[in-house]
Amino acid sequence: MSDVLAPSQVLARYVRATDRRDGEAMARLFIENGTVEIYWFNSGDPQLLGRLEGRQQIGWAVANMMRPHPERGFSHHTTMDHIVTIDGDTAEIDAQFIVYNTLGAARPAAGWPDGATGAQGTVTPIEAGYYRSKLIRVDGEWRIAAHRIDLDLPMA
Repeated sequence: MSDVLAPSQVLARYVRATDRRDGEAMARLFIENGTVEIYWFNSGDPQLLGRLEGRQQIGWAVANMMRPHPERGFSHHTTMDHIVTIDGDTAEIDAQFIVYNTLGAARPAAGWPDGATGAQGTVTPIEAGYYRSKLIRVDGEWRIAAHRIDLDLPMA
């Protein structure tokens, strides 16, 4: 795997662990004392919404603090436009993201109506912003040291 692709793969595993609410998989992506900071970017005037410290706390938060998916529902985090900078055993990633809420329609008891085709349900964008991660290479593997989430929308 190329040096530039490897840190992006960590971010890909991050979004999948988030979507699955898999705290153990998430914790493995961080160094022992890694951090996550969440900001509402507020048109360039960032406001800190929360901070997590240590891989155990980060993993616990993903497994226990994120809202569970509804029946027939899931979330899909997508990342794009990765800007990756590598300097020896440190790397930085700046990537845009969008989170989609997917909700499958309930199949009618009598079956789908005549003429129904394709996927049934809705896909709705619910979050957008930037992931800004600092990684370090530990024993040949990239791990997240600091992960910053800049949300474009305020959070309740």
